[in-house]
Amino acid sequence: MQPEQAIRSVYPLSDEAWELLNRHFVRTELPKGHLLFKSGRTEQSVYFIERGVARAYSLRDGREITFWIGMEGDPLISYNSYIHQKPGYENIELLEPCVLLKIHSDTLQSLYRTRLDLANWGRKLAERELVKTEEHFISLQCKPAEERYRQILENRPELLQRVALMHIAAYLGVTQVTLSRIRAAR
Repeated sequence: MQPEQAIRSVYPLSDEAWELLNRHFVRTELPKGHLLFKSGRTEQSVYFIERGVARAYSLRDGREITFWIGMEGDPLISYNSYIHQKPGYENIELLEPCVLLKIHSDTLQSLYRTRLDLANWGRKLAERELVKTEEHFISLQCKPAEERYRQILENRPELLQRVALMHIAAYLGVTQVTLSRIRAAR
């Protein structure tokens, strides 16, 4: 899904509102491996992926734990920075060369104050991302690894072609060995 489609799918925006929002985006191209967000830093911008794949991870006992993977149309947001203007806890790494649409958080907040439709869009975006996060958390806690893998096969099979298995395993909350066994059993 292209960014305009993804952005407009969050909440109905008039052409005027879309143009106002779009006017503030800066198209940015960054290489694979670029660390877009670093934990402990207050991020000043929100991004949407036009092309590419990214992952969010945190460190635990020196290991990278991937807890989110995004691709075309997905937002890249440090919610602690966006909502509270405090340092984020996540690192966001680009897994492919990426084309991103960038907007400064202050600009977005200003648009929210002046346009009710854009404020509603921002609220719906946050709500949608919260539900996705909750679904992933519940899945990790309540569903067997085989079912979590099956969900990726059904809902996001392109991830398996574009993301290293070590990141997929971490996202699923399993070791690479366990992921290999699950894949071999299919």
